[in-house]
Amino acid sequence: MNTSKNSKILKGVVVSDKMAKTAVVEVKQYKKHPRYNRFYMTSKKYKVHDEKGEFHVGDKVVIKEVRPISKDKHFAIVEKI
Repeated sequence: MNTSKNSKILKGVVVSDKMAKTAVVEVKQYKKHPRYNRFYMTSKKYKVHDEKGEFHVGDKVVIKEVRPISKDKHFAIVEKI
């Protein structure tokens, strides 16, 4: 897939693969609280394009931002870690 230089690259875990050509990937990140200087964990789920359906629940993957594929899908799976 063609992508720009500035596209986001994220690492996460597949949490659902029940949709056709789509997987749901959960990405966890540590953030620093601006006032209390403590680190806390946030997580976000992304709908990701998986053309062949080769990734399944529990797989660690790298995802990359691409052009909009549908209303919710803006990422594609690059590789399995």
